Amino acid sequence: MLLYQFVLRILLSGGIVVAASEVAKRNSIVGALLISLPLASMMTLIWLHYDGQDAEQLALFSKEVLWLVIPSLAFFLTLPLLLSNGVGFIPSFLLSSVLTAACYATVLYALSDGLATG
Repeated sequence: MLLYQFVLRILLSGGIVVAASEVAKRNSIVGALLISLPLASMMTLIWLHYDGQDAEQLALFSKEVLWLVIPSLAFFLTLPLLLSNGVGFIPSFLLSSVLTAACYATVLYALSDGLATG
């Protein structure tokens, strides 16, 4: 890949995160909508396609992303619950992250055993 293509990918990918955080400062629901869209996955699929990956690889990647979205939900369930119950941001963030990491480990273990990809 050429350097300018690599830099363009970084700028586009990072630009989405910056844009979403700036929008969220003004309107949290619109910021949440932007960041909840699977833009990173979609861009990755486009980059992979552009780099010559075949349809089977793209389908496998998409399927694995689906399986790995599930454990990420643990973070978004526990963080607001902890914050709403008076736990500070840092402890809430850390506890939610640890729980999410445990959920990821469980799903990755299941995937490595062929349970989920079957």
